[in-house]
Amino acid sequence: MCFSLSLRGASQRVKYSVCKKRISFSMKIQSQLAIGSCSLVAAAVIRRWLGTVRSRVQYGDRLVDPVHQDFRGPKIYIFWHENILLPLYLRGHCNIAMLLSRHDDANVLDRVARMMGFGVVRGSTFRGGSTALRELSDRARNESLTITPDGPRGPRRRLAIGCVFLASTLKIPIVAMGFGYDRPWRLGTWDKFAIPRPGSRSRAVVSRPIYIPPNLDRDGLETHRVGVEQVLNYLSNDAERWALAGGRRSGDCTVWPDHCAAQLCVSQHHLAEDPPSSNSSQSTSPQ
Repeated sequence: MCFSLSLRGASQRVKYSVCKKRISFSMKIQSQLAIGSCSLVAAAVIRRWLGTVRSRVQYGDRLVDPVHQDFRGPKIYIFWHENILLPLYLRGHCNIAMLLSRHDDANVLDRVARMMGFGVVRGSTFRGGSTALRELSDRARNESLTITPDGPRGPRRRLAIGCVFLASTLKIPIVAMGFGYDRPWRLGTWDKFAIPRPGSRSRAVVSRPIYIPPNLDRDGLETHRVGVEQVLNYLSNDAERWALAGGRRSGDCTVWPDHCAAQLCVSQHHLAEDPPSSNSSQSTSPQ
């Protein structure tokens, strides 16, 4: 069974289809009024929707959380593109700049991210990448950065080299964040974009700082790219298993937006099992 609807006009184009249990949605909005209106609605929906989700986090080192009173930055936070909703909701207004594509499809997300309390840098490995890297370098003097390293076009869960190059060049550690939801809805997009069910569980497993050596050549960057990709996939798979199973873990805590989370993390946080190469004293080279 398949249902599809297409609306076209001078300022916007929307297509929506549902085939069996797969959802596909694409939208191109060019009118600034439409972008603003959609962004306001999206930001409000994210706050209300994600506010019903029960989230817990397990840190390799709780000091990587930008709301912690002993946080010392900056950091480069990375997570897969499909899971962008949860960090948008949880860590706005934390002095973090987000890298987004220059593509028109990201115009609404640009506005939403700003409304949720993030700085925004536009660019990607496809369009405006060099300019974006320069702006991120400038921002890193006073802000942490966040990148979805498989965006904006994939392949899904394959890490682009940009975040590794940036960490090596700026001597800023990477923090890998794996997110998982309990049986989320998935869009029919390249990343299988995840939408948590209202009232469901979400889980995050966060690495220790990952330090990338400076002055790496192309082969060195690729070696560390592979290592960071392995860490992020490990954490993401672990978070998904945890979300599905539920329950508590040693040293985990409830997490809320902004300042609330650090007050709830009152014990030492150590991963039950270290992901490969995630320790800051270890290389990100694959074993």
